[in-house]
Amino acid sequence: MAFTLYSLIQAAILCVNAVAVLHEERFLSKIGWGVDQSVGGFGDEPGVRVQMMNLVRSVRTVMRVPLIAVNSVCIVLLLLFG
Repeated sequence: MAFTLYSLIQAAILCVNAVAVLHEERFLSKIGWGVDQSVGGFGDEPGVRVQMMNLVRSVRTVMRVPLIAVNSVCIVLLLLFG
């Protein structure tokens, strides 16, 4: 298997899929990344953990519908060209 642009795109899609399926109550709250753990004061700089939680929440919100289409295209391409 050669390292191609398609395999790089496929790896990125797999990573976005992994972030998109994370469930807040089942997984993230158990490791301390739930909604209630991100309470900060006014004017405080958000830490790395809070920024990662916001990124995960944003990916889950925004990328859910486009991921269905992108995954379908990848499956069709894989079926056609092996």
